[in-house]
Amino acid sequence: MEASSPRLGRWLGALGFAIACAVALTAQAQESSEPRLKTESPYFFIKSDDPAVDCLPLKGTEVDVKISGVIADVTVTQIYHNEGQRAIEARYVFPGSTQAAVGGLTVRLANRLITAQIREKKQAQVEYDTAKKEGKTAALLEQHLPNVFQMNVANILPGDEVKVELRYTELLTPQRGSYQFVFPAAVGPRYNSPQSENAGAKWVAQPVLRAAVEPTAAFKLKVALDTPLGIKEVRSMTHAIEVNQSAGGEHADITLTGGQGKASNRDFVLDYRLAGGRIESGLMLYEGHGENAENFFLAMIEPPQSTPASVITPRDYIFVVDISGSMHGFPLATAKTVLERLIGGLRPSDSFNVLLFSGSSQMLSPHSVPATRANIEAALATISHYQGGGGTELIPALKRAYAEAKAENLSRSIIVVTDGYVTVEREAFELVRNNLSKANLFAFGIGSSVNRHLIEGLARAGMGEPFVITDPLQTPEQAARVRRMIESPVLTNVQARFEEFDAYVIEPAALPDVLGERPVIVFGKWRGAAKGRLIVEGRSASGPYRQVIEVDPNARRDAAALKSLWARHRIASLSDQEALEGGDAYRQRITDLGLSYSLLTQYTSFIAVDQAVRNAAPQEGVSVDQPVPLPQGVSELAVGTALPSTPEPKMIGALALVLSMLAMLRRRARRHDPRRFTS
Repeated sequence: MEASSPRLGRWLGALGFAIACAVALTAQAQESSEPRLKTESPYFFIKSDDPAVDCLPLKGTEVDVKISGVIADVTVTQIYHNEGQRAIEARYVFPGSTQAAVGGLTVRLANRLITAQIREKKQAQVEYDTAKKEGKTAALLEQHLPNVFQMNVANILPGDEVKVELRYTELLTPQRGSYQFVFPAAVGPRYNSPQSENAGAKWVAQPVLRAAVEPTAAFKLKVALDTPLGIKEVRSMTHAIEVNQSAGGEHADITLTGGQGKASNRDFVLDYRLAGGRIESGLMLYEGHGENAENFFLAMIEPPQSTPASVITPRDYIFVVDISGSMHGFPLATAKTVLERLIGGLRPSDSFNVLLFSGSSQMLSPHSVPATRANIEAALATISHYQGGGGTELIPALKRAYAEAKAENLSRSIIVVTDGYVTVEREAFELVRNNLSKANLFAFGIGSSVNRHLIEGLARAGMGEPFVITDPLQTPEQAARVRRMIESPVLTNVQARFEEFDAYVIEPAALPDVLGERPVIVFGKWRGAAKGRLIVEGRSASGPYRQVIEVDPNARRDAAALKSLWARHRIASLSDQEALEGGDAYRQRITDLGLSYSLLTQYTSFIAVDQAVRNAAPQEGVSVDQPVPLPQGVSELAVGTALPSTPEPKMIGALALVLSMLAMLRRRARRHDPRRFTS
């Protein structure tokens, strides 16, 4: 016993040293996650014990969609009812389509209809606060992001039912002859990085229902679909629907079937195809009337076929994969399947690397490696061990991906795989746009309610394409689509010019490469006679490409939605430029467009005020934040920090080092143990 005491002491000393190393490494790993703990704002909803206050004033949402050709007109009705005994202000954060031109708001209170006015954002807030203090019922609709809105309704008295209707229009762009309408139904909980300009945004601190709690608000949706061509197929991968189609096939009524209690915890996605797989390419016109009237046009041009695989040159791919807490479960499992299909489909002449990120990040290899079967299997085996946990530090991950060295003659594509639950959209867009010379970028959103603003904005900034998977069954189709697009563009050096057609203020100012069977879209205004032609030229794999669209002077000119759609597209372009340059240099131009075309923007809001004083004691009212459902398939690890999570990559490294040191010490102790058996 005495002889073994020095060895025991040395072993205990080494153990203490190993534990100290573990503590130091753990502290270092946690240091990067501390900002997440301080800034992570979403929290689980806990119902108040005060029976006088109605904590769930939103009783239902009704969505009425009318699709005519390639334009969708949507009316969303939110029904608020105060079942408590005190007057309340209801605040509700809800999602919107990134393509929506929100152009109208009305409030129905008993037998009165109040029409909202568009105002500069700060002025609208002042008018709302004033009405609230005066005891008037008022509604304020604000845009925090292109896909995140907030409704405030003040002075809802006990027993009041308030119906708020907002209206928007959006363009449905076909892909390979298929059309898709998306109604976002849930705002996912955002990881609020201290790097974000939204780090102090109050809307991020939204209450969230627990995963097992069903939304209390009813959700109803109906779609009336009209097309000039026969409807070949209508389906929804997200919801159970009932379809009643006309005998001729040009009209269909779609409704949600019964038992849709949880229908609002995921985006509604409707896919449909037209007879013959055709798309409605051509020219749409709107002719204004009255003094200072403006005319608008929309051209949709079908692109050539995809490039044959035989002419594709080798490329380098970096897959940037989100393994944060919100990706735990279905999103990360689907991401792994996507990677298996994408990486497994690379050619031996290609090279690749994988960057995994949460609160920190790590590369699977110091440098890109050839896409051999051995390297692919090794990468997939490593990825399979991750379960999801920690923060979502997207910006450092992107910077690391762009910093990777590559050969000058080698083209690189970066594929980001995430649910997008972050608040650093603007910073990410700026970073991607400033690194276009190093790589183009494709964004892959996975989840039932992904942040489409981030996914679409990243792809737009990186001259790539967005992809979204809301259901695992979509994985093979979307992975195949990614591979078709990232391997080679269909049409490059795309240019549009007009002959005998006086077009101006054209959007986009420069046409991007066409990366698949997706049409070229051109918006603009026109003057004079409706005649002439639009010529689109470019270069395809088979040589020069040219397509001509004649302006039909006898065509209908009543597509009034083009006015709002053009303005919305123009606002999006200015917002992208503002994000690239930083600051708010385009604030006034965006504000003027919002006011001139009565559109909701980041700088304009809708305000509706009932002039009757209804609450004699407004100071005694309370504000209630309507909780939002946790999106289907999203883990509770996305909200708060009380739940256990998978360690960050740095933590995994620290634990691995400590375990290896303990194993080494154990083997050494066993070698010097006199009681050790030997043969």
